[in-house]
Amino acid sequence: MKADLASERGESTLLVSDVDGVRTLTLNRPHRKNAIDTTLWIALREALIAAGGDQRVRALVLTGAGGAFCSGADIASPDPMHPTYKLRNLSAVAELLHDLPMPTIAKVSGVAVGAGWNLALGCDFVVATTASTFSQIFVKRGLSMDLGGSWLLPKLVGLQQAKRLAMLADTIGAEEARALGLVTWVVEEVEIDAFVTDLTARLSAGPPIALAQTKALLNEGASGTLHDALAGEARAQAVNFATADAAEAYAAFAEKRTPSFAGRWAAPRPGANGTQTSNKTETGEEDA
Repeated sequence: MKADLASERGESTLLVSDVDGVRTLTLNRPHRKNAIDTTLWIALREALIAAGGDQRVRALVLTGAGGAFCSGADIASPDPMHPTYKLRNLSAVAELLHDLPMPTIAKVSGVAVGAGWNLALGCDFVVATTASTFSQIFVKRGLSMDLGGSWLLPKLVGLQQAKRLAMLADTIGAEEARALGLVTWVVEEVEIDAFVTDLTARLSAGPPIALAQTKALLNEGASGTLHDALAGEARAQAVNFATADAAEAYAAFAEKRTPSFAGRWAAPRPGANGTQTSNKTETGEEDA
């Protein structure tokens, strides 16, 4: 069995970094074009759980090391785990990524293939380079789609185009992927770092509760009814009005300045005897 080179060097196969409220998860198996083995699937699952529970994370970037995004699940390396258990890890990653409250960005250089492409499609935005290529390669490996591809593709491109991409497994470029609605932006390779940095700065400066509510509403609305959407919007708006961000936005508009959003709860909380209490702790600081 060939050992993972990153493991041989004592490196993690998933790199995690935080800068100004932006968490970046980097798949780090460049010698395999970041194909994801069982160890990396588990690490990715745990990292997404951690990000979802960390209020400091205002945006999340998913990318790959060494000039490739992800060449899919690693089916070449021997693994004694039964496929049923492997797919549980894949499914958990897909669901966690979909449900994260903060905006997510796939930063795609090079190839995004099979489960790797579906990993990118599971993000809210996809930024690719002009040299990026994509393929639903599964049938060429004698397999069918996974990591949510059968749900994501028809919603994004319609049933006929989804069947073309999945059943022929053609490789397409970034411009065609953008024309189909599968890539949000296409930039030159030398520009992608700066572009994603600017994008995440804009997103992380936004109101985190309102962004989380908006993301959830859009995800739910994609398969719900108008009645469901209106009811969900009413519930979400009540939550938004109970945050300090709503008042801050109105004040900033009136004062002609840029708002500063923190995602803090502003509605008074009931005390032990039913009286209303403020949001301040014993130290006088606002409780997040």
